[in-house]
Amino acid sequence: MNKAEYLKAIGIETWQPRDAECRVVEQPVICTDTPKIKHIIAVEDDTWASLQAQAEACHACDLAQTRNHVVFGVGNQQADLLIVGEAPGVNEDKQGELFVGRAGQLLNNMLLSIGLQREQIYIANVLKCHPPSGRDPQAEELSSCVPFLERQIALLQPKIILILGRAAHVLLETTEALESMRGKEYHYQNIPLLVSYHPAYLLRSPKEKRKSQQDLLMLKKYL
Repeated sequence: MNKAEYLKAIGIETWQPRDAECRVVEQPVICTDTPKIKHIIAVEDDTWASLQAQAEACHACDLAQTRNHVVFGVGNQQADLLIVGEAPGVNEDKQGELFVGRAGQLLNNMLLSIGLQREQIYIANVLKCHPPSGRDPQAEELSSCVPFLERQIALLQPKIILILGRAAHVLLETTEALESMRGKEYHYQNIPLLVSYHPAYLLRSPKEKRKSQQDLLMLKKYL
Protein backbone atom coordinates (compact mmCIF):
# COMPACT_ATOMS: atom_id res chain seq x y z
CA MET A 1 0.00 0.00 0.00
CA ASN A 2 1.46 3.38 -0.99
CA LYS A 3 1.16 6.62 1.00
CA ALA A 4 -1.94 7.87 -0.81
CA GLU A 5 -3.72 4.57 -0.20
CA TYR A 6 -2.66 4.58 3.46
CA LEU A 7 -3.95 8.08 4.05
CA LYS A 8 -7.19 7.26 2.30
CA ALA A 9 -7.56 4.19 4.50
CA ILE A 10 -7.35 6.31 7.66
CA GLY A 11 -9.76 8.90 6.30
CA ILE A 12 -7.37 11.62 5.09
CA GLU A 13 -7.95 12.90 1.56
CA THR A 14 -5.76 16.03 1.46
CA TRP A 15 -2.26 14.54 1.29
CA GLN A 16 0.13 16.12 -1.24
CA PRO A 17 2.04 13.21 -2.84
CA ARG A 18 5.79 12.93 -2.33
CA ASP A 19 8.19 11.15 -4.66
CA ALA A 20 10.10 9.09 -2.12
CA GLU A 21 9.55 5.37 -2.05
CA CYS A 22 11.02 2.58 0.03
CA ARG A 23 11.93 -0.82 -1.29
CA VAL A 24 12.89 -3.97 0.54
CA VAL A 25 16.15 -5.46 -0.64
CA GLU A 26 16.21 -8.49 1.64
CA GLN A 27 17.46 -6.53 4.69
CA PRO A 28 17.64 -3.60 5.35
CA VAL A 29 14.82 -1.48 3.94
CA ILE A 30 16.25 1.38 1.87
CA CYS A 31 14.59 4.71 1.12
CA THR A 32 15.59 5.42 -2.46
CA ASP A 33 15.15 9.18 -2.38
CA THR A 34 14.57 12.05 0.00
CA PRO A 35 10.89 13.12 -0.16
CA LYS A 36 10.04 16.21 -2.14
CA ILE A 37 8.39 18.65 0.23
CA LYS A 38 5.60 21.13 0.12
CA HIS A 39 6.96 23.60 2.66
CA ILE A 40 10.35 25.03 1.69
CA ILE A 41 12.83 26.02 4.39
CA ALA A 42 15.36 28.77 3.74
CA VAL A 43 18.92 27.53 4.11
CA GLU A 44 20.95 30.67 3.47
CA ASP A 45 21.90 30.72 7.15
CA ASP A 46 22.05 26.99 7.66
CA THR A 47 22.38 26.82 11.45
CA TRP A 48 20.41 25.40 14.36
CA ALA A 49 19.45 28.90 15.50
CA SER A 50 18.16 29.86 12.07
CA LEU A 51 16.17 26.64 11.68
CA GLN A 52 14.58 26.99 15.12
CA ALA A 53 13.68 30.63 14.39
CA GLN A 54 11.97 29.54 11.18
CA ALA A 55 10.05 26.82 13.01
CA GLU A 56 8.89 29.22 15.72
CA ALA A 57 7.69 31.68 13.08
CA CYS A 58 6.03 29.02 10.93
CA HIS A 59 2.38 29.49 9.93
CA ALA A 60 2.29 26.86 7.19
CA CYS A 61 -0.67 25.07 8.78
CA ASP A 62 -3.53 25.86 11.15
CA LEU A 63 -1.71 24.54 14.22
CA ALA A 64 -0.01 27.92 14.43
CA GLN A 65 -3.36 29.30 15.58
CA THR A 66 -3.79 26.91 18.51
CA ARG A 67 -0.29 26.11 19.78
CA ASN A 68 1.20 27.51 22.97
CA HIS A 69 4.76 26.66 21.97
CA VAL A 70 6.62 25.33 18.98
CA VAL A 71 8.29 22.23 20.41
CA PHE A 72 11.37 22.31 18.21
CA GLY A 73 13.72 19.73 19.73
CA VAL A 74 16.15 19.38 22.59
CA GLY A 75 19.52 17.90 23.37
CA ASN A 76 23.10 17.57 22.20
CA GLN A 77 23.48 19.02 18.70
CA GLN A 78 26.51 16.78 18.11
CA ALA A 79 24.74 13.63 19.32
CA ASP A 80 25.30 10.22 17.75
CA LEU A 81 21.70 9.24 18.54
CA LEU A 82 18.54 10.99 17.37
CA ILE A 83 15.21 9.91 18.85
CA VAL A 84 12.09 10.87 16.92
CA GLY A 85 8.46 10.88 18.10
CA GLU A 86 5.30 11.85 16.26
CA ALA A 87 3.85 15.00 17.88
CA PRO A 88 3.95 17.02 21.12
CA GLY A 89 1.45 16.22 23.84
CA VAL A 90 -0.52 18.75 25.82
CA ASN A 91 2.13 19.08 28.55
CA GLU A 92 4.89 19.45 25.98
CA ASP A 93 2.87 22.19 24.31
CA LYS A 94 2.54 24.00 27.63
CA GLN A 95 6.23 23.69 28.53
CA GLY A 96 7.81 23.84 25.08
CA GLU A 97 9.89 20.73 25.78
CA LEU A 98 9.77 17.15 24.54
CA PHE A 99 9.05 14.03 26.56
CA VAL A 100 8.00 15.55 29.86
CA GLY A 101 5.99 13.83 32.58
CA ARG A 102 5.76 10.06 33.02
CA ALA A 103 6.64 9.26 29.41
CA GLY A 104 9.72 11.43 29.68
CA GLN A 105 10.80 9.77 32.90
CA LEU A 106 10.36 6.35 31.33
CA LEU A 107 12.43 7.41 28.34
CA ASN A 108 15.18 8.62 30.69
CA ASN A 109 15.19 5.25 32.45
CA MET A 110 15.26 3.38 29.14
CA LEU A 111 18.30 5.37 28.06
CA LEU A 112 20.04 4.74 31.38
CA SER A 113 19.53 1.00 30.89
CA ILE A 114 21.97 1.15 27.95
CA GLY A 115 24.34 3.59 29.59
CA LEU A 116 23.07 6.85 28.08
CA GLN A 117 22.14 10.13 29.72
CA ARG A 118 19.40 12.21 28.12
CA GLU A 119 21.91 15.06 27.72
CA GLN A 120 23.95 12.89 25.34
CA ILE A 121 21.24 12.54 22.70
CA TYR A 122 18.98 14.74 20.58
CA ILE A 123 15.19 14.38 20.60
CA ALA A 124 12.72 15.76 18.07
CA ASN A 125 9.18 15.14 16.84
CA VAL A 126 7.96 14.96 13.27
CA LEU A 127 5.30 17.53 14.15
CA LYS A 128 6.46 20.62 16.04
CA CYS A 129 3.05 21.78 17.27
CA HIS A 130 0.44 20.02 19.40
CA PRO A 131 -2.75 19.00 17.58
CA PRO A 132 -5.65 20.43 19.61
CA SER A 133 -7.73 18.06 21.78
CA GLY A 134 -5.10 15.36 21.29
CA ARG A 135 -6.39 14.46 17.83
CA ASP A 136 -4.21 12.69 15.28
CA PRO A 137 -2.03 14.89 13.06
CA GLN A 138 -3.50 15.70 9.67
CA ALA A 139 -1.67 15.04 6.40
CA GLU A 140 -1.23 18.73 5.57
CA GLU A 141 0.25 19.38 9.00
CA LEU A 142 2.75 16.55 8.63
CA SER A 143 3.79 17.52 5.10
CA SER A 144 4.37 21.09 6.29
CA CYS A 145 6.48 19.98 9.25
CA VAL A 146 8.57 17.09 7.90
CA PRO A 147 11.06 19.51 6.25
CA PHE A 148 12.06 20.84 9.67
CA LEU A 149 12.90 17.33 10.84
CA GLU A 150 14.78 16.66 7.60
CA ARG A 151 16.95 19.73 8.20
CA GLN A 152 17.50 18.72 11.83
CA ILE A 153 18.75 15.35 10.64
CA ALA A 154 20.99 16.97 8.04
CA LEU A 155 22.51 19.31 10.64
CA LEU A 156 22.92 16.61 13.27
CA GLN A 157 24.14 13.76 11.03
CA PRO A 158 23.62 11.14 13.76
CA LYS A 159 25.05 7.64 13.58
CA ILE A 160 21.62 6.14 14.21
CA ILE A 161 17.97 7.22 14.43
CA LEU A 162 15.52 5.57 16.83
CA ILE A 163 11.96 6.30 15.78
CA LEU A 164 9.17 5.75 18.27
CA GLY A 165 5.59 4.77 17.57
CA ARG A 166 3.57 6.07 14.65
CA ALA A 167 6.28 8.48 13.55
CA ALA A 168 7.72 5.44 11.75
CA HIS A 169 4.65 5.31 9.52
CA VAL A 170 5.17 8.93 8.49
CA LEU A 171 8.87 8.80 7.67
CA LEU A 172 8.91 5.34 6.12
CA GLU A 173 5.54 5.75 4.37
CA THR A 174 4.08 2.45 5.49
CA THR A 175 1.11 1.05 7.36
CA GLU A 176 3.05 -1.98 8.54
CA ALA A 177 2.44 -2.85 12.18
CA LEU A 178 5.12 -1.55 14.53
CA GLU A 179 5.57 -5.05 15.92
CA SER A 180 6.71 -6.32 12.52
CA MET A 181 8.94 -3.28 11.92
CA ARG A 182 10.93 -3.91 15.07
CA GLY A 183 14.28 -5.63 14.70
CA LYS A 184 14.82 -4.42 11.13
CA GLU A 185 17.30 -1.85 9.90
CA TYR A 186 15.88 0.93 7.77
CA HIS A 187 17.60 3.96 6.31
CA TYR A 188 16.53 7.60 6.20
CA GLN A 189 18.77 10.20 4.57
CA ASN A 190 21.30 7.33 4.35
CA ILE A 191 21.34 7.01 8.16
CA PRO A 192 20.46 3.69 9.85
CA LEU A 193 17.05 3.81 11.51
CA LEU A 194 15.45 1.47 14.04
CA VAL A 195 11.80 1.33 15.11
CA SER A 196 10.46 0.80 18.64
CA TYR A 197 7.46 1.57 20.81
CA HIS A 198 6.71 5.03 22.18
CA PRO A 199 7.09 5.40 25.98
CA ALA A 200 3.48 6.60 26.22
CA TYR A 201 2.37 3.29 24.71
CA LEU A 202 4.59 1.36 27.11
CA LEU A 203 2.90 3.08 30.05
CA ARG A 204 -0.42 1.72 28.78
CA SER A 205 1.03 -1.68 27.83
CA PRO A 206 3.80 -2.45 30.34
CA LYS A 207 4.11 -6.05 29.12
CA GLU A 208 5.72 -4.67 25.94
CA LYS A 209 8.64 -3.14 27.86
CA ARG A 210 10.63 -6.34 27.41
CA LYS A 211 10.42 -5.96 23.63
CA SER A 212 11.42 -2.32 23.90
CA GLN A 213 14.48 -3.36 25.90
CA GLN A 214 15.43 -5.74 23.09
CA ASP A 215 15.24 -2.80 20.67
CA LEU A 216 17.48 -0.73 22.91
CA LEU A 217 20.10 -3.48 23.05
CA MET A 218 20.07 -3.58 19.26
CA LEU A 219 20.44 0.20 19.23
CA LYS A 220 23.40 0.01 21.61
CA LYS A 221 25.36 -2.04 19.07
CA TYR A 222 25.30 0.90 16.65
CA LEU A 223 26.68 3.26 19.28
